[in-house]
Amino acid sequence: MTRPRRGLVVGGGGVLGAAWAVGALTALEETLGVDVREVDELVGTSAGSVLVTLLAAGVSVAQIRTHQLEGHVDEGPLAGFTWDYESATGGDRPPTPRAGLGSPVLLRKGIRELRQLPPTAVLAAFLPEGRGRLDSVGAMVRHVVPSGWPPRAGLTVAAVDYDAGVRVPFGREGAPVVDAAEAVMASCAIPGWYEPVRIGERRFIDGGTWSSTNLDLLVGRGLDEVFVLAPQVSFDSDAPSALVSRLERQWRNRVTARALKEVAVLHADGAEVTMIGPGHEDLEAMGGNLMDVSRRPTVVITSLRTSLAALADPAELPEPRSDSL
Repeated sequence: MTRPRRGLVVGGGGVLGAAWAVGALTALEETLGVDVREVDELVGTSAGSVLVTLLAAGVSVAQIRTHQLEGHVDEGPLAGFTWDYESATGGDRPPTPRAGLGSPVLLRKGIRELRQLPPTAVLAAFLPEGRGRLDSVGAMVRHVVPSGWPPRAGLTVAAVDYDAGVRVPFGREGAPVVDAAEAVMASCAIPGWYEPVRIGERRFIDGGTWSSTNLDLLVGRGLDEVFVLAPQVSFDSDAPSALVSRLERQWRNRVTARALKEVAVLHADGAEVTMIGPGHEDLEAMGGNLMDVSRRPTVVITSLRTSLAALADPAELPEPRSDSL
C-alpha cells in the first residue's frame, strides 16, 4: 500500500502558541503512530517556524518537549544548548519601539492594492519598528543548523518582505537563499515588538502578518493529508472577563475565519485537512497575552491532554464567514 503524502503546518502564536504546539505535536505523533519528522512537507510561521525547522534538522518531538519543560536535553541535535525560556524572547512586554511608520512603502502599496493585501500586512506597515532582538532564537537554530538549510527537502519558512509587501516562502525556489537561522528570525519578527530582520538590502517581518498559518503554501505540492496545528485558531472558545483576553478572543475569531478559507483552498487542491487549535481549557491556561512566559509550562501540560482529545475525535470544520480577514 502506498504511503500517503503528508504535510504538517505549524502556525504562529508567540511563546504560548509554541508551548501549545509542542503538546499538539506530541498528540499528533501518538494519534498517527508516526514520527512527524518524516512528513513530506513542513510549513512554519513565526513561532511555528522554530518548531518545524528543529524537526527538519532531526530534533524529535520528545526532545523539543523535554527542552520546553526543562530548558535542555542530553541527546540529539539540540543537546548542549541551554535556553532560558523566561528571558530569551525578551519578556512579556515589548521594549519601546522607534518613532515613525514601520514601512511607508508597504502602506502605499496597501492603499493602491486595497483588498489584495491581507489587512494584517497593511496594519503592520503602520506599526513602528520594534527594538526587540531575536538573537537567542537564531542561536538555537544555528546550534542544530550551523549554516545553510537543513539537509532534508520540504521545509518552508514563511516571512514577509517589509519593503515590498510580498510573502516570502524561504526554502522554496525563487526565494532568497539564506541560512535557516536568518529565515526563522525573519518569520518571528513581530512588527512593533522586534526589529525587522535585514537580509541583504531588504527587511523582513513575521510571516503571521500575512497569515497565521500560511497553509495555502501547500497547494500544488501533491499532498494527500495535511495536519494544521494553529495556535491562533479556536473552534471551542471561552468567555473571559478580563478586557485584554476578550479583545484577544475577538481577534482570534477573525483569524479562525480566515484560516478556514485557506483550508477550503487546500481541500480544493485534493488534500484532506485536519486542523486543530486551542480549546477553551487551553485558552484559559493562556490568558490574553501570548508572550506571557509565566504560563508556558501550564500551557504545554494542558495541550498534551486537550490536543490528544481533539485529534481522537475531530469535529467537522465549520464554513468560513464571509466577513473574515
